[in-house]
Amino acid sequence: MNKANSLGLSGLIAASVLAIAVPTSVRAADETVLKIGVMGPVTGSQAAVGKDDENGVRLAVEKVNAQKIMVDGKPLRLDLTSMDDAADPRTGVTVAQMMIDQGVKVVLGPYNSGVAMATSKMFDSAGVINAIVATNPQITAQGFKYVFRFAASDAQIGPRVAQFAATQLKLKRIAIIDDRTAYGQGVADSFVAAATADGITVVDREYTSDKAIDFNAVLTKLKQTRPEAIFFGGYYAQAGALIKQMARLAMDQPVLGGDALCVQETVDLAGPAANNKLYCPQGGSVLEASKRGQAFKAEYVSRFKIAPLTFSSSLYDGVMLLTSAIKSTNSVDPVKLRDALQQSDVEGVAGYYSFDDNRDLKHSPITMYTVKKGALAELPGAQ
Repeated sequence: MNKANSLGLSGLIAASVLAIAVPTSVRAADETVLKIGVMGPVTGSQAAVGKDDENGVRLAVEKVNAQKIMVDGKPLRLDLTSMDDAADPRTGVTVAQMMIDQGVKVVLGPYNSGVAMATSKMFDSAGVINAIVATNPQITAQGFKYVFRFAASDAQIGPRVAQFAATQLKLKRIAIIDDRTAYGQGVADSFVAAATADGITVVDREYTSDKAIDFNAVLTKLKQTRPEAIFFGGYYAQAGALIKQMARLAMDQPVLGGDALCVQETVDLAGPAANNKLYCPQGGSVLEASKRGQAFKAEYVSRFKIAPLTFSSSLYDGVMLLTSAIKSTNSVDPVKLRDALQQSDVEGVAGYYSFDDNRDLKHSPITMYTVKKGALAELPGAQ
């Protein structure tokens, strides 16, 4: 995480908001205005995914505002504010409180499970709809009425990767490394439980952090246990360094992980060492496999001059489902919107949206990827 400079933490966040927030002049007399926010790590080592999430929300907001939808006899305007939580729970709490104080009624994000664990209760208590893509199952297991997960959870991802490891890679011995974050530990625990049930032996489990850059000591220790593969519970910045350092130690075992590894940034950081070595999942539909996905990708690239990553399409869908709820209720009242979202039964860009009692997705397709010629490549039949 970037440390706060002489402005202090509040000053740093405020400066970020001023730089990227949509103009907020509210003409209450002739508009129906709904303040929405997006939060994520738009600076630091995870900035690529944070900015991708923000882009997905911004693309949807711009499209909705251009439609001039009428609500309660007035044109609807979504008033967007984006804030940087720096992938840090303490910063996330500050950001969440600022959004609540500013009257934000819907928040998309955060990306990190640790941040979501710290902020979801705040949003729920304030009656703020919170559309998360953080994957730790404990977030939604707390019974919050306003927190909806728009992505697969670790309880879905871990078993899917374990099944792939057992049936496709035929693994029998695996070592685990996790970064001790809510996300990294959560997805590793979910994988271990399913892998052992599938007959895979965990030969060792080691720990690191989401700030680590040197894995030589951990890898040297793991090498002695002769694992057939390594599962890494953590984020892409550390995974890229890990794979590169494995190559230097002549460790040619495949690396498996959760969805936070399944972005092009991991491949770019690891370099050629990632080819045919990384195996990772992505929740949601493959964009190229549907007309909706293809159209979203084309619009995203046209608007931002870069390809979308993992969750921009999911958060884009979040705004679109919210808009459908506004239309069906003719209201921007969060209680009415929450109840309408709970009844969702619709296909979006990233998947099909139908929520269970914990407001998790009832079904979320999970596709396995590897790396070929320096790019993520879908594994046929591994969905």
